[in-house]
Amino acid sequence: MSRHWKAISTKELQKITERSLQDIDPVAILIDGVHFDEHVLVVSLGVSADGQKHILGIRQGATENAELCKELLGDMIRRGLQIDQRYLFVLDGSKALRTAVKRTFGDCAVIQRCQVHKRANVLSYLPKRYHFQIRSRLNMAWDMTGYPDAKKELETLVEELEEINESAARSLEEGLEDTLTLHRLGVPPALRRSLRSTNLIENCFSTTKQKFCRNVKHWKNANMVLRWGGTMLRKAEKQFRRVKGYRTIPSLVATLRPKLEGSARRA
Repeated sequence: MSRHWKAISTKELQKITERSLQDIDPVAILIDGVHFDEHVLVVSLGVSADGQKHILGIRQGATENAELCKELLGDMIRRGLQIDQRYLFVLDGSKALRTAVKRTFGDCAVIQRCQVHKRANVLSYLPKRYHFQIRSRLNMAWDMTGYPDAKKELETLVEELEEINESAARSLEEGLEDTLTLHRLGVPPALRRSLRSTNLIENCFSTTKQKFCRNVKHWKNANMVLRWGGTMLRKAEKQFRRVKGYRTIPSLVATLRPKLEGSARRA
């Protein structure tokens, strides 16, 4: 039974790591690390112009280091992802991941910082009695429609946090602009809620991890983690639905790729 499952999970992993990406033109690319004991799976998920989600790649390591992230991006390019196309990258707070994306794609990378990770980072510095208040203030700012209003609210919150906890204030201040990228791009609220965090990746595992891993007490090695993780992603992928707000993705495409959009209209 063990050998049979190993063969099946190996094939499922290969369907992710070896398939061509030439026919997939993602507008947004989400990348995040998921922990399995001491192992980390760095997963890339793309959202295409029609709102469909696609698993683009997966890499295993002990941490989200720059070399691991570079390998993931390089593998995606090798399989057909265009390097000269402009993408919205939705990333967690990993500096290594941001560095790898910018070095690989340069100005073609427009980065949105995951608001869920940023909120968790800020709250981690604060006593629990402040959590509800600060969480509500952050959510209120990020739910604002306009970029100037949202930025002003966050900057006001930074000033107030300085009176409570300097580290929390600096945490919010670091990468503040990147948490508002969708605001600056004028992305409508429904689509913005889908792309403001890396939860689309987290959700892939939340629905399958309990089913597949509830009896796993020990991850023997990295290969086991990679095979099982790939199988869970494939299972989730078969049940993918379009992202909420997908009908407004053309407006995001027009903002990210104005020349491409103009050429399409002339054609």
